Amino acid sequence: MSVLRSCVLLTAIAAVGNSIAIAQESPAGGTAQEHVIYASVLNKQGLPVTNLRASDFVVREEGVEREVTRASPASEPIRIAVLADTSRAMEPYIYDMRRALRTFFQEMQGNADIALFEFGERPARLVDYTRDPALLEAGIGRLFARPASGAYVLDAIIEASRDLRTHESARPVIVVISGQGAEFSERYHQDVLEALRASHATLHSIVVTRRRVPILSDGVRERELTFSEGTELSGGRREDLLTSMSLADTLKDLAGDLKTQYRLVYVRPQLLIPPDRIDVASRKPQLIVRASRVPPTIPNRLP
Repeated sequence: MSVLRSCVLLTAIAAVGNSIAIAQESPAGGTAQEHVIYASVLNKQGLPVTNLRASDFVVREEGVEREVTRASPASEPIRIAVLADTSRAMEPYIYDMRRALRTFFQEMQGNADIALFEFGERPARLVDYTRDPALLEAGIGRLFARPASGAYVLDAIIEASRDLRTHESARPVIVVISGQGAEFSERYHQDVLEALRASHATLHSIVVTRRRVPILSDGVRERELTFSEGTELSGGRREDLLTSMSLADTLKDLAGDLKTQYRLVYVRPQLLIPPDRIDVASRKPQLIVRASRVPPTIPNRLP
């Protein structure tokens, strides 16, 4: 093969390689896809911030910044699984939990489909997903502490995650309200987090405890790891309350977060290996952004 022909061939190969790289990485090449993620933004006082634009957000996948093309108020329906502890640990707090749930359901009325579960003993569904205030109120009326029981919160989170995965929702949410008693689920936190990740649900945990107690059992340790890592992974809240009287205000604040979320659209090139982590932040460092660290896997098909 002549030197000239070799040079021409190498130049052609390089040109083809460059065109492939551009097609994979450049939105102009037509292969980039839009993806959607939801985020809550709070100021230093913990109040929702609702006046941000796309340019105010930073989205990174595996440390690589992606272009945020749109930021708008989230309007897609929310599907919320509320998991209420009815074990012995919550016996002194049942009245306050009922009152707090009424506040939360009223705040979310018309904005979410809500199901109510209890997990004193094995998890049980008290109310299926609904927006009917009467059905939710009836479910609250069925919340009673079981004096001789322990909690099965890890089982409850797995069941709720699987249920949410079966009934697809743009914004699935799990809210856990629990005491700090014994945990009888025979689960490892990694298994719970895997179910949570697969459901793309945001986990919020609210624990009522009058004092910090040492972790004595395997069950309690796995529960603590689930709450700390699960809320961080999914972009949720973890709240440890010293008094059950704070439950109503905490759930009211959570409702405010959910109702003022942003719908962020960002561009990702087609990748052979999907990213395993996403980070969402604001270019305004004084703001707190909560969003899932699990990248969306389905391209945006909504306008």
